[in-house]
Amino acid sequence: MGNLFDEDEEEFDLAAIEARHAELEAEEMLDELGQMRIPGTETVPAGAYPASDWEAIVEAVLFTMGNSVELRQLAIAIDQSEKVAKRVVERVKARYERENRGMQIIELDTAYQMSTRAQYYENLIRVASAPKKHILTDVVLETLSIIAYKQPVTKVEISKIRGVSSDHAVNRLVEYGLVYEAGRMDAPGRPALFATTEEFLRRFGVGNMTDLPTMNPEQEEEILQEVQEELQMKLNDQGQIAEEDAPQETEEAQDAEAQDAEEDIPHNTESPHNNIEEPEGNKEDAED
Repeated sequence: MGNLFDEDEEEFDLAAIEARHAELEAEEMLDELGQMRIPGTETVPAGAYPASDWEAIVEAVLFTMGNSVELRQLAIAIDQSEKVAKRVVERVKARYERENRGMQIIELDTAYQMSTRAQYYENLIRVASAPKKHILTDVVLETLSIIAYKQPVTKVEISKIRGVSSDHAVNRLVEYGLVYEAGRMDAPGRPALFATTEEFLRRFGVGNMTDLPTMNPEQEEEILQEVQEELQMKLNDQGQIAEEDAPQETEEAQDAEAQDAEEDIPHNTESPHNNIEEPEGNKEDAED
């Protein structure tokens, strides 16, 4: 039976064990606070704020920052792990929902933000100027949906899917803050790669990209069939136009060839009678 303290054995990571122990204590305190909240009676891990203040701290940070706050920043604010911070912010979020507050806590991928509820927008603009609305046309929405599902993606790939140039639509989405340049493709010319922003998640009420709606196979097959039929119709129309233009071009070519042929025929300006020699008898009679 081996010795626990043999040199060949790996050393215990005391720092990790202590951190895990502190995390378990924090989670246990959260469970206790969920049942009974008596300020000042909790045992607090060394270097941490009172567990009874964690939700208030998170609430204050979210309110003050205004924009989204990453989970790691909330963890730093309460001096706890990200796992504990997530449980705290989720408790605040649930409390806001339960009490039907005018504010709400929304999750944006790995961050959280405090915002007003959408149903009170009409009430807000009665006392505040209405924010400038960005109108998303069908073309812009179509481009945005391609970027959302195919990101990161280049302008060339977007244009290939849509069948037309998408430069203007992509530039407009960047201007609206819904799309950003996520990097460069490792290819000739190093084209820019575009992806959706956090503002996209906020505007469309999506927590993260996995929450985007998906189509069932039947809908996808139906849409693909419609696209193929539309492309086939366009090809047929183009072929019909080409056939209608072809006879006209042929007639013009024939007229041109005929005109060139006439120009190549030599034209004799002398009268054909000038080349006919008179009989010798007639010549002598004329001399007499």
